[in-house]
Amino acid sequence: MATTDAGHAATADHSADSHGHDHDHPSYLAHHFDTPEQQFDSGKLGMWIFLVTEVLFFSGMFCAYAIFRAWRPEVFEGCSQFLNTKLGAINTGVLLFSSFTMAWAVRASQLEEHKKTAILIASTLSCAMIFLGVKAIEYSHKWHMGLLPAGLFSYDPNNPHPEGGPNYLAYICAPFAIATVGIAIWLVVSFVRGAKFQFAVAKPILVVFLCFFVGVGLGTILESGSGGEHAAHAEGEHHDASEHSADEHHADEHSEGEHASEEASVAEASPAESGEAISGLVAPGAMVASDDNLNVVKRLASDNTNTGLQSELAARQAQDEMSYGAITYNVSDDSSATVASTEDDVMRKSRAGVFFSIYYCMTGVHAIHILAGIGVLIWLLVRAMREDFNKNYFGPVDYVGLYWHLVDLIWIYLFPLMYLIR
Repeated sequence: MATTDAGHAATADHSADSHGHDHDHPSYLAHHFDTPEQQFDSGKLGMWIFLVTEVLFFSGMFCAYAIFRAWRPEVFEGCSQFLNTKLGAINTGVLLFSSFTMAWAVRASQLEEHKKTAILIASTLSCAMIFLGVKAIEYSHKWHMGLLPAGLFSYDPNNPHPEGGPNYLAYICAPFAIATVGIAIWLVVSFVRGAKFQFAVAKPILVVFLCFFVGVGLGTILESGSGGEHAAHAEGEHHDASEHSADEHHADEHSEGEHASEEASVAEASPAESGEAISGLVAPGAMVASDDNLNVVKRLASDNTNTGLQSELAARQAQDEMSYGAITYNVSDDSSATVASTEDDVMRKSRAGVFFSIYYCMTGVHAIHILAGIGVLIWLLVRAMREDFNKNYFGPVDYVGLYWHLVDLIWIYLFPLMYLIR
């Protein structure tokens, strides 16, 4: 309940007026409400309705995630290994702490602790900026590697860290850098002109925007540390897998060379074409296990003269692309399968691109909600420093707090779904 006796007293004066809208009501009471209590309850009901629509909005994306993961669990398992768990964990901790400071800010506003309310709201804002800074590192690293949504996906396992290319991190940081410089200028101008309130407001906002670069630095350290290990691990897996594949290839050649010298000569004549023909051949829709006959077909099809077998392989590959949702049999049953060692080629554009489409859609929309929350929190910070909130009027702090808790809650679900479940 947002009102107290003082609020009810003001309400009594207000309702006693003949035309119902005199100028004796509190300044925070809108004209279309009869009492502060009615205003608070209406605002809270509206906020809950808005949050329900937000839950429904994200539910659609969570359903898409569940459906595609059920269809292609190996793709989600493999692609999730490109996500840095430490970055996700740090952002989870940062958001949880921001929820704590936001809830504390609501209580401080109820107790009319104006300075503490402003400090706690600024702390929430700082956490939001750190979250975005860490996210900037995560996004820019993946964009550089070509881990993009379907249609733009260009990751090359043979060259996972291509040289050159746009500096995505600079592009992401540019708006925040410009805003930080602008606020610094505003701070100096306010100080020179003696505008005390503007100077007091500019100080915490400058600190808030500087926290974005704290997040960038934190993300850089984690990405260069565990991320480097992650990349090296991935590359090592690719390397080991290549060696393993080469050994198997050599063993197959040796075995088949004893039994079919013609097939070995075909493989030696065009090894590159053979690799291209083998990749992506697995047909999840069929109960296919590793067998020698299939390998023979693959090798024969690698010969350019065997156009019939090549057409058959192309047809099977097309069928494979269309057979999402079919039952697959993991012949290896290896729970430690990785991107490089998994039998199916999960890094195909049509497969990995779907994962990263969902990843960018869900985390991107969540980041947009963070940005919207930052805008509202800055408005709240200015009002808190103006001491607008008191024990009778703290509705805006409460409403924004509810919104921020939902943003936090959504990330609590996103983090394990994207980063942890493998």
